[in-house]
Formats: sequence, structure tokens, C-alpha cells
Amino acid sequence: MPNSLAGGQFPNPTLDAIDLADRNPRNAGTSPSIPGLEEAGPDPWAFPQLKNTGQMKEVSMASRLRMVVIGFLKACGLLGSLYFFICSLDILSSAFQLLGSKMAGDIFKDNAVLSNPVAGLVIGVLVTVLVQSSSTSSSIVVSMVASKLLTVQASVPIIMGVNVGTSITSTLVSMAQSGDRDEFQRAFSGSAVHGIFNWLTVLVLLPLEGATAALERLSELALGAASLQPGGQAPDILKALTQPFTHLIIQLDSSVITGSATSNTTNSSLIKQWCGVRGETGSDEGCSIFSPCTENSTASPEENKVPCHHLFVGTGLTDLAVGFILLAGSLLVLCTCLVLIVKLLNSVLQGRIAQAVRTVINADFPFPFGWLSGYLAILVGAGLTFLLQSSSVFTAAIVPLMGVGVINLERAYPLLLGSNIGTTTTALLAALASPADRLLFAVQVALIHFFFNLAGILLWYLVPVLRLPIPLAKRFGDLTAQYRWVAIVYLLFAFLLLPLAAFGLSLAGGSVLAAVGGPLVGLVLLIVLVNILQRHRPSWLPHCLRSWAWLPLWLHSLEPWDRLVTGCCPCRACSNSSMTTKVANCYENPEIIASQQL
Repeated sequence: MPNSLAGGQFPNPTLDAIDLADRNPRNAGTSPSIPGLEEAGPDPWAFPQLKNTGQMKEVSMASRLRMVVIGFLKACGLLGSLYFFICSLDILSSAFQLLGSKMAGDIFKDNAVLSNPVAGLVIGVLVTVLVQSSSTSSSIVVSMVASKLLTVQASVPIIMGVNVGTSITSTLVSMAQSGDRDEFQRAFSGSAVHGIFNWLTVLVLLPLEGATAALERLSELALGAASLQPGGQAPDILKALTQPFTHLIIQLDSSVITGSATSNTTNSSLIKQWCGVRGETGSDEGCSIFSPCTENSTASPEENKVPCHHLFVGTGLTDLAVGFILLAGSLLVLCTCLVLIVKLLNSVLQGRIAQAVRTVINADFPFPFGWLSGYLAILVGAGLTFLLQSSSVFTAAIVPLMGVGVINLERAYPLLLGSNIGTTTTALLAALASPADRLLFAVQVALIHFFFNLAGILLWYLVPVLRLPIPLAKRFGDLTAQYRWVAIVYLLFAFLLLPLAAFGLSLAGGSVLAAVGGPLVGLVLLIVLVNILQRHRPSWLPHCLRSWAWLPLWLHSLEPWDRLVTGCCPCRACSNSSMTTKVANCYENPEIIASQQL
């Protein structure tokens, strides 16, 4: 028997000691009484518990009618919120183009930098982040290749960077669900799996392309085997629905962005002032039901121009000021609509409805054809992205559904891969509509983009054991659920700071980039290898490397960084205040302390 403690003082119990309270016989067979402290709590990756919506046959006719009306209003609110959510994404893209399009064009001008594959990769990432549109970035690359300002070989790393930059939209959308820990864990893992897939594909294919030019040669073979004829425009169903609203707010002249990259730029504003010419058949998108074009052959050329009809026509504000206004407004609308969508989904997807939706979306084919379910999901993701004409909208819609528990990560992963394929088929059809002098270059760039994503699927999906983005995203989701500020760090480092650092080093020359970046990449790979061996084969390592305990705490744990961030962060979103309160209450609870076997 251990000796009694002097003075009747109890030592501060640890979390393991507190957990012993649940071993009391009166708690046998029941769930733990201290949620949040135990590790065997509810699995955040499992679907949340369904709420019972009640039996329809047990309510009166008036109650049934009221439930039907409320359900109809919820459906209308959900569709309306989704519509304005998509419109806000379009306005957000316009805002980023106003803020960074001229800079994006200036970045593309330096051919000496573009000759470096790593620099081309980070330029593709930065430009896509700046303009928030992979279609705009791809059109700039096509124009530069067609104008002989950029070779096809130099365009391949840029296309890879464009593919990586598109995943920032879903990451931004997932941040709106940071209020609920479990929802944020699932939503952020869904956005992270897309970015991890893109980065892993780049890490494999960029060195391979530099050594063998595989994608360039494959695109040339496909181009030579096809007899190309200029085709029509790709179907644009989504923009046909959103443009009547978004064109009332802002319209941009995309030719100014392309011209700034091809050295045909003027100092004109990116905001479109004139939308067509009266009496010109087939001209322009500005001639719509809101501003019909009428014939006037006797007017002067200046009078023949049809002015656009949006909020910023003739404004005295600069592009930068308009960009900041649109950025603030679109982010406010986007976050508001996303919160409404999540709330309405949580309200609508309950009971049998939620069970039916989850069963349909996450269903597998019967044995032995269950492996075909993922490939069907890839086709569904590609088809929906092709219909929506926007991979950003599709991925931004998948993330909230993951957060509320409708789609699991294993099913969302092939849907996102299909979205990558769908956006390349859209670009391919758009390339077929290019002028004859640019047709071959446009189609080859689109084929390179397609083969890049197809190779990524073959690498990271075809063999189940190589589907590494799924466990990595789950691990990342667990980390961000515990330390929410890690999500912001990931966003800044993956899409801004690291690309900017690599771009700055590439400006100093390829030798400087190799001298600084090579050892850093080697160190990161060594640390990853040691961590894997520590977990699975520690006997293979020397004694000093079997644990990182000999390092300072801030080098092998996030706890000191968490205390620093939560101390500096005035908001509660960065802190674990609820967990801290639960632990403190357990320390002060005499019943729990008395139940421990000291």
C-alpha cells in the first residue's frame, strides 16, 4: 500500500488519471462521462449521428402541410444561397484579377526566369492564386506560346503550377467551417487532399519531365495522330445562369491581361467600358437582354460603341481600389452564403433523408465489382465539372458537403480527381475554338494539362496502396482540428511564401536556387524518412535518432507554438478554450479526484 499523502494534499492528476474516473463500476457499460478528454471518443471521420425527424403518420394534416412548406422554403433558400455563392466566387475571381493581373502579366515577361523549371512551376502557382482562374492562366500561356515568347517545353512546368494553384479556392472555402471542430476537420481534409494530390504529382512528374520531356512528346504524338478542325465553343451552362447578375456588378476585359504578358499592353484599365458596336452582327457578350444592340449605320465610330451596364462603368476609381471593394464584398457574401448553406444542409439532411443521400453518394458496387465505384466517381466529377465549366465551383461545393458529413473522404477523393480531368476537357474544347494561327499551340498546351492529371490518377489512385493523399489529408485534418492556426500557416506557406521564396531565388539564377533549395529539400526528405523509420522500424536507426526528445521542445512539438499563437490571437477560433475549461473543471471536481486510486 502506498503511503498516505501528508496534509491531505492530492497531486495534480494527469489526463490518464482523470480517465480512470470512467472505470468506476457505476459507469460500466456506459460511454465516457468526460467527452473531449479521452482518445476513444466519437470518431470525427465517421458520419455524425442522424437526428430523428419524427414519424409523418403520427402528426396531423396541418402539421404535415407546415412541414412541407418549411421544406420547400428551405430548398429555395438552399438553391438561392448556392446561386449567390457561385456568383460571389465569380466576383472574387474578378477582384483578384483587378488586384494582380498586371503583376501576373509582368511575371510572365521574364523569359530568362521562365527557362528554369522550378521558377516556371512557382510562377504558375502564383499567377493562378493572383487571378483565381486556371482558365485565365492557361489562356496567357497559350497566347505566349502562340506568339513565340514561350516554348512548349518551358510551358509544361507553368501548367503544373496552374494545376496546383486551383486548389486554393477549396482551402479558402473550408476556413468558413472553422467554428465547429469536427466539421472543420472533415472540410479541411477534403480541401487538403486536393492540394496534396497536386503537389505529390508535381514532385514526381517535374523531375521526370525535365529529364525525358515525356508530357511534351506525348502531346506531340497525340497532336500528330489527330486531324484538327476549329470547333465551336464549349457549353457554358453555369455562366449563362450567373452572368446576368455578375455582369451587372463588374465586367473585365480579359484581353488586357493576355496583352500584358505578350508585350502588347497599354495602360488601359482592366474594367470594360464598351461592350460592342451597334449594327455588328454576332458581336458581343455585352449585347444582352439588359443592353440590346441596335443598328445605327449613320453614327460616328465613337457613337457606334455600346457602353457596358455595370456598377463601375465610368468610375474614377483605380483598378486597385475597385479590386479591394469587390474583394471585401465578395468575401462577405461568400462567407454568409456558405454559413447559410451549411446550416440549411444540417437542417435538411436529417433522419431518413440524410441516410438516403449518404447511401446513394457513398454506395459501392456489389462484390466483386466494388473497385469500380471510385472510377465511376471520377467520371461523375469530370462530367459535372464539364457541365459547370468551373473546377473551383465544383470543389468549393464538395467541401461543405464533407464538413456536414454527407460525403466521406474516400468518396470525395475520386470526385476531386475527376474534377481535375473535367477542367482539362473544358480547356481542350476551348482550345479547339481558338483562331487557326493558335490552334495547334492551344491544343498542345491543353493536352499537356490533360496528360498531367491523367498521370497523377495513374500514380496516386490506380493502386489502392499508393493512395497516399487520403491518409496524409486525414493526418492533416487531425492536426488542424487540434491546432486551427495550422490551416492558416498551410495556406500562407503552400500558396504564397514558399512560391515567393522559390521565385526570388530563381531571379538570382539557377545555381543559387539549386545551392539553397537542394539542401533544404534533402533535409526535409531525410526528416520524413527518419519519422517513418521511428514509427515502423526504430531498430534500424541509431539510438540518438530513435526519438527527437534530445531536440528543444519547439523543434519537435507544436505546443510551444500553440501557446505563442493563442496568446497573441484575440479571437477564440485559434484557441482550445473549451478543452482547457473541461480539463480545469476536472481538476477542481472533488468527486473525480476522490474516485482516483492514488
